Amino acid sequence: MNTRVELFVVALAILALARLAQALSQRGEHPYFDSARVVLEAPSTRRLVLASFLTLFAELAFIRWIAVEVRIFAYFKNLALLLCFVGFGLGCALVQKPPRWESAIKALLGLVLVVRLPWWSGRVTEKLSAILGAAPGIEIWHTLDAANWTQFLSAALLAVVLFFLLILIFVPLGQIVSRELNLAPRTLSAYSWNLFGSLVGILAFILVSRLMLPPWIWLGIVVLGLACHQEGQRERTLVLVLLAPLALMLYEPHTPDHFNFWTPYHQIDYKRIYRNGEFAGGDLQVNHVGYQVIVNLSHGFLARHPGLMREKPEDNPYNLPFRFAKASPAVLIVGSGTGNDAAAAVRNSSSVVDAVEIDPAILQLGRSEHPEHPYDSLAVTTHVTDARAFFKRSTKRYDLVLFGLLDSHTQLSDYSNMRIDNFVYTEESFREAKRRLNDDGVLFVKFQVDKPWIAQRLIKMLQELFGKAPLVFSAPSTYSASASCFVISPSDRTERVLSNDFSLAQFVRDNAVQMTKEDVPITTDDWPYLYQRDKRIPQLFVFVSILVMSLAIILYLQIPGTRDSMPSPFFFFMGTGFMLLETQVLSRLALYFGTTWQVNGIVISSLLVSLLAANMTTALCKGAISHWLILGGLFLGLASAYFIPFSRLSFHPTIVGLIAAGVFTVPVFFAGLLFSKEFASIDSPGLALGANVLGAVFGGLLENISLVVGMRALLLLAVLIYSFAGSALLIRRHSRSGFMAFVPHL
Repeated sequence: MNTRVELFVVALAILALARLAQALSQRGEHPYFDSARVVLEAPSTRRLVLASFLTLFAELAFIRWIAVEVRIFAYFKNLALLLCFVGFGLGCALVQKPPRWESAIKALLGLVLVVRLPWWSGRVTEKLSAILGAAPGIEIWHTLDAANWTQFLSAALLAVVLFFLLILIFVPLGQIVSRELNLAPRTLSAYSWNLFGSLVGILAFILVSRLMLPPWIWLGIVVLGLACHQEGQRERTLVLVLLAPLALMLYEPHTPDHFNFWTPYHQIDYKRIYRNGEFAGGDLQVNHVGYQVIVNLSHGFLARHPGLMREKPEDNPYNLPFRFAKASPAVLIVGSGTGNDAAAAVRNSSSVVDAVEIDPAILQLGRSEHPEHPYDSLAVTTHVTDARAFFKRSTKRYDLVLFGLLDSHTQLSDYSNMRIDNFVYTEESFREAKRRLNDDGVLFVKFQVDKPWIAQRLIKMLQELFGKAPLVFSAPSTYSASASCFVISPSDRTERVLSNDFSLAQFVRDNAVQMTKEDVPITTDDWPYLYQRDKRIPQLFVFVSILVMSLAIILYLQIPGTRDSMPSPFFFFMGTGFMLLETQVLSRLALYFGTTWQVNGIVISSLLVSLLAANMTTALCKGAISHWLILGGLFLGLASAYFIPFSRLSFHPTIVGLIAAGVFTVPVFFAGLLFSKEFASIDSPGLALGANVLGAVFGGLLENISLVVGMRALLLLAVLIYSFAGSALLIRRHSRSGFMAFVPHL
């Protein structure tokens, strides 16, 4: 679609949202969110902790589940999280109203019905992703080449429905938390319990992910939590009855030859493949997208099934890398998956094979299902970690470093929607891989290239790193996965191999890839967006951001009194700044400890612990710490995080990672101090928390600026946002007691 059509569609979508707002406001005599004034009860720490626990647990559960079931959510960083924030923030603004449990429960059931009804939901949600993903400037798998404006509008409206349902689920949780904070005799103590409940919610979800429990258990826990919040036995029973249909809709049938399960990273669907009655391998789908086919390329199997593979066995993409390496090579495979590359290494008599795979469940599936059983070979050693972490910590050198079709379209982090292998295809990553090569070693990158500019990006990085152009050719296959191959060596090994192996040279010439002259920016650890064509925000991201903000504003304006008053600017900007800071912590520490589910969970938990420590410090000091001291510590911490060149520190990667963690903890701690100091004296803690959460929504959308300026520049943006927060605080205190009240005493 051209820009004018897209702008027209955006305008129509906003009009549709406005019409929705009008319809909501005409329900009876009151706006949708208006109802009888709630009778406030005595404060309850139990209710506060339970609501805080349920909020974080439900956020993580829905983030993970909907990103798998509705694939387009996976490609928008933090989209599901921001919608949860919108709902929670609206609930905080509705602190004086009865909790809207009925709407939340209906929304939960409606969301599950839309996504999981077997006779239509899969087709509809996949079509939604295909249409919205058909936008220029970004490469997303399985999307339409183009979508007309009617398709785009219908998909956008369905997306709005999903957004709206997800928002409604979190409204009553925001109401409960904000109400308990308002009722608490000691605000800081209640806020500490709020943080504690949130921390327990994160740890609980880490546990269910580690145990690889299915979604019907996660969402069942959410329903149980909703039931515990009901006041009467009849209401609790009615909510608990929902567990049965919920489990039925989310249950996946299993057979010995076709089963699925959830790992800490993926939803896996596996189906065994038989050839003439003989077990041949399996078809593996990840998050409903084709991921890998386990294939048997052993000489005996191929001899028993002639004609199964049209290409020569030595020209198969799994065997090709070993034609460039020395005899009996030492091999490093990153992204070893279920073992096809490891099996090829064993077949080619490799002396040492280090197989790196981030997902232990996929590795275990390879152990049990691969017909050649490569992981049982004494030559093969498996490493459950991500590629960058292994590159940084390994001291071994190899004759062949093989990138085995790593691709982030299917590998997604559950905690931040960050594509976990983006940091694998960066300039720094390839430099670290080069250091793992022997002098006559070979770097072999296999990749499924759908857009010429992605190939050009990989070529450009390798050329700048090695000082010469890589050998680039396609490796088609009728039996296993095809691939585009990028081959390079620090020596002249690739040239010598081609001059001595005429059949290989002919194969390379016959399958040469036509080079493009597109000038694309290379990916770096600061700008790791492999599937982004240029340094700009895609129109699709802008469109979705407009939808989210429009929906949030329209719903917020339905709350009585909000048309005449705006959320607290100070708490709003504090939420915005913290969201930007959280992104930096997650991305920077991932470079040193790996982007694994354990690291993400630990980092987010550590952030909450830092906030809890700041809150306790404020309580112990009874608010005596100067605002100027706190702001000075905050800006000094941000400056340190920005200017310290962590990548140039010559210590062990673990030490560098710990230093980075310590540096980034400083601004988090001081931001927590500033928040706690003001939160303790605010008249309405619930409304302040609501403004803070809505500010986090804005901060999440501002993160898209990193697509233009890089991730490190977000720290400068955080400085600006926290400056706004400091200015809002200055104005607020000046209006209360005059400017001199804010000047430090000499």
